[in-house]
Amino acid sequence: MLQQTQTARVLTRFDPFVTRFPHVRALAAGDRGDVLALWSGLGYNRRAVALHRSAGLIADRFGGAVPSGAQDLRALPGVGPATAGAVQAFGFDLPAVFVETNIRRAALHELFPGRTAVSDRELLPVLERALDRSDPRTWYWALMDYGAALARGGPNPNRRSAHYTRQSRFDGSNRQQRGRILQALAEHGPLTFADLSDLIGAADRAGRERARRNLQAMAAEGLLDAAPDRVRLATGREDRAQG
Repeated sequence: MLQQTQTARVLTRFDPFVTRFPHVRALAAGDRGDVLALWSGLGYNRRAVALHRSAGLIADRFGGAVPSGAQDLRALPGVGPATAGAVQAFGFDLPAVFVETNIRRAALHELFPGRTAVSDRELLPVLERALDRSDPRTWYWALMDYGAALARGGPNPNRRSAHYTRQSRFDGSNRQQRGRILQALAEHGPLTFADLSDLIGAADRAGRERARRNLQAMAAEGLLDAAPDRVRLATGREDRAQG
């Protein structure tokens, strides 16, 4: 949930989510529509699909216990180096080396002053040398808190990263319409295209055409089940059947 989403927004969703899905097996057995409904408002909803699919794989392959190995974690949908490292460090207190936005900000501020276009490949060996291997969990907590504090005042060191990109405008974007589509389906259940278009404010021809394109993309990503006469949140049952 914390990937590319502010903590304040995550806090409004986390407790209801883990109350409904208290462990991996419960999440794996759950309907994807319920997962997406509880996720609504956090954005980047493909993360919810990846989480639901990962829960199914963990339940089937690892007996419902989240694996601790980097290779096993990286094999799960949506899990890259940063997520795998975070799970190892925070979930298992293992001395994994990884970079995320607050870690990057702290490292750039302290260790690369005045440098621009610094790549994560340069940061990783420095972080590996600095890592407290006797207590990696606490070390990362402190480092990420420091990075978050740096974000609240002064120039953002992450702008000096080779990986820095400015997020595109949200108002009027596909991201905004996709969020409205998911919110409407979460609140109202299955809808006809006409009713859905009215609810998301796609009143003109251009808005409806954009909605059709977004629906096609969202169905391909596993977010929706789009039948000819009705659109609904995906159930995810086909993933377990294929697995």
